[in-house]
This record gives sequence, C-alpha cells and structure tokens, in this order.
Amino acid sequence: MNSEILWFVRLALDQKLFTREQALATLRSAGKGAGLMDFAQKLIDDSVVHDVDVLEKLGIDAMSRAKSGPPPGNPFLDEESAPLPAAAAPARAPVQARSVKISADMPKFDFEQISSLDDDALAAAMRKLLVAAGEYGASDLHLSAGSSPFVRKHRAIAPITNHVLTEKESLRINTALLAAPLRDIYLERKDLDLALALDADHRYRVNLMFQKWGASGSYRMVPAGIPQLDELGLRNLDTIRKLLSYHNGLILVTGPVGAGKTTTLAALVAELNEKRSDHIITVEDPIEVVQAPRGCNVTQREVGPHTKSFFTALKGALREDPDVIVIGELRDLETIEMAISASETGHLVIGTMHTSDASTTLNRLLDVFPPSQQTQIRASVAESLRGVICQRLLPGINGGLVTACEIMVSNTAIQALIREGKSSGLRNVMETGVKEGMCVMENVVFELFSQKKISKETALLNVTTRNVRQKIDPAVVAAPAAPTPAA
Repeated sequence: MNSEILWFVRLALDQKLFTREQALATLRSAGKGAGLMDFAQKLIDDSVVHDVDVLEKLGIDAMSRAKSGPPPGNPFLDEESAPLPAAAAPARAPVQARSVKISADMPKFDFEQISSLDDDALAAAMRKLLVAAGEYGASDLHLSAGSSPFVRKHRAIAPITNHVLTEKESLRINTALLAAPLRDIYLERKDLDLALALDADHRYRVNLMFQKWGASGSYRMVPAGIPQLDELGLRNLDTIRKLLSYHNGLILVTGPVGAGKTTTLAALVAELNEKRSDHIITVEDPIEVVQAPRGCNVTQREVGPHTKSFFTALKGALREDPDVIVIGELRDLETIEMAISASETGHLVIGTMHTSDASTTLNRLLDVFPPSQQTQIRASVAESLRGVICQRLLPGINGGLVTACEIMVSNTAIQALIREGKSSGLRNVMETGVKEGMCVMENVVFELFSQKKISKETALLNVTTRNVRQKIDPAVVAAPAAPTPAA
C-alpha cells in the first residue's frame, strides 16, 4: 500500500482527526490505486474532515516520513499495537539522508552552507532558490526540517538535494525573508500564511508551520501576470462568461487541493474588471494575484492584515457599496450564510469550495445548516445559485497538466432538485443540459482520454461510473473491489 497514505492515517489517528473505521471506509471509497491527494480529498468530500489546512499539513509530514519507508504495523488494522515511532524518537534525530540521483536541471542551492551564511547572504540565496524553482517549472517548493528539500512539478514530487535539513537550518532558511514582526508572529503562533512578492514577476503563496522535526515551509508559485480565461483550458467559455454577466446571484468555483481554483478565480475577476464598470471587493487568504483597476474599481483585502476573517470581511463588504464580492473560500456556516444572503440582495458573489463535483458541492453547501433551516436555505440557494464550475488538473500524456472541468448551470430542473433535496438527480439533468453549456466531469475525463490527452490509468482514477469505465477499458466489468489494507 501507498506509504504516504499509511503515514497520513497513522499521524491522523494519533491526533484523533478521525477513527480507524472512517479511514478504512474512505480507503475503500477512494478505490484501488488512489494516491494521498485522492485519499485526502475523499475525506473532505465525505465530510469526515472539514479542516483543509490540517489535512495539508499532515500530508506534508506524511510525504516526508514516507521517504524512509512505511510506518511499522498497519494503522488500518491495529492502531494500538503499532504506536507512532516518532513518539519515542528523539526530536533531534530526524530521518537520514538518502542517496538519490538529482536531475541536472534542478534548482541549485548549497544547503550545506546555510550555517555559514549571514542573514543577508541567506536571504539573497533564498530569493535565488525561489526564482530558480519557478523557472524549473515547479508549482511548489518544500523546505522541511528532517527532510530533503523537494519540489512538485506536474503533480509529482522530486528532491533537489540529498541534504537533510536540520532543525536549525530549516528555521533559518524559512524565516530568512520574514520581517521581524512576521517572524515573531510565526514563532508565537507556530503557523503563518502570507503572500511573498520578490518583484512584480515573482510572487508566492507561503505557508510556514512547525512539525515534529522543526520548522517547515511550503512555497506555491503564483504565475506572473493576470491569468486570462482563454488560457486555462476550461470548457464552454461562453457559458462561463454568461454566468459572469449576471448582476446578482452565487457562482461557485470548486475542486480538490491544487486544482487551480485560485488561478480560475483570478481569471474571473480579471474578466469582470475588463468587461464591466463596477466595484469589486475580494477577500483572500492571502492575496496572490494583484488586480489593478481597469474598467472596475477593485478593492482587495487579505485575512489577517486587513480583516479578522472571511465572515467579518463579507459582513463589512455589504456596507462598502460593492457590485461583486469575491470570497477566497467558503468554509464555515457563518460565511456561507452571509454569502447566500449577499447574493440575494443584489450582489454577484463568487466563492470557492474544496469539493470535487457539483453534487458534492451542493451537499456541502447545504449540509452545514441545521435541520431547522434546511427548507428555507434550500429555497434560497435554488433562487440565488447561478452555476458551479468544478475543475481538476490531471497529468497529461505528454507532460504538463490538463484541465478537466464540470459545469452546472442553474435552470428550472436544477432549482426543483435543490428545493426537494434530490441532489442525486443532478447528473441526469446536467447530461441533458448540454445545449445550456453543462457538462459532467466523468464525460469530460472520457473525452480527454479519447483525445489521447490523458492516460488510461489517469482516466480510470477519475471516473467511478461503470459504463464510463467500460468505455475507457472494456476489460473493466465492475467497479474496482475495495483494496485489502496491507502494510
């Protein structure tokens, strides 16, 4: 079994994030061959875990530990007989370096020299490393104590050195670019999210945290310039532009972690900025793409420096004369309730959620409300929802990533299903709504496979319906059997 998943489950059980039974049910549901990202996304889709930030941090820790092999025992079978080895391991004895052949075109950095560099020299070297990682084509750079630094490119991770960062080295390199006040906040809170800009062309979304071995940092590369809708590989752009033509209502952009939701959101704002003359207020955590005013006046606010939370910013936005409100993430009851209310009172509201398809999105949106509010909230959502754009980034056959996009447009049939709580009927309506610009994720994945843009293995991992699986591989006679947990 995937060592990353085994470590992830072991760490999560230790923190009592979910039960062993829930982990086993999720494993069966995710299907044979599921990776760590698929497993974590299934936990979110099935509402086993709601805190995406905690899952991301556990995932990073699990990937680091998996480099030295699986944990002893099997967390799916016997939680008690195989305690976490980290519980008894000395904090200053992290995993040993492995001898891995490093590609010649990897970003260069002499990690052995960290302790000999003064603060200014280390900051300069860190800037060069971040720029080099972006030029290499990496989407993320990870610098974690107890682990060799690695990058992620086209969804795959690769080490950039055999050197394992010590506790002291990792703390120095991850705080090298922080101003003193931010460094103090990080050391006090043990967590920090920020947007880092080296210049206009080099911006990064940064998460700093502490884990078992010490400080860790994740650096997401933000593409230079403002993305355009036509460049993202999305389907049915005329339908998406029609959604943006409304002056009220709710539009949701959804997808798993790393699916490009932030980029799509920025492209939607850029499209509005070019085509309309309105006041756009965005609330982000952190601000990644800076939107200069064009046709619209754009007010960008960041959770932390500018506002306490998404909810408080959204509440305040209603008094700030907005036409369009963009919410970086709809994650709690108060924020979702306020977003729905704003969409009903003459504002176009655009938000993101960590869900994998339209049906799951609606269930997540509605299920956060208590039973006593269900009838009222379903009526409100049925009236205010304009559409849902779900996307995934899939590894392409020829390298790079391919966008798979599902689109649901609210019509009379969709509204009736929402009011009646019959989300299971959404797929049929969407399949018959092709002329309205709708498309179903599994059909889109099959098309990408037919066009030889993705492999059979990738296609099968992203479809669950039997007849679609049989089209991809006639040898498939049924959905894959639940895997038997094994160490």
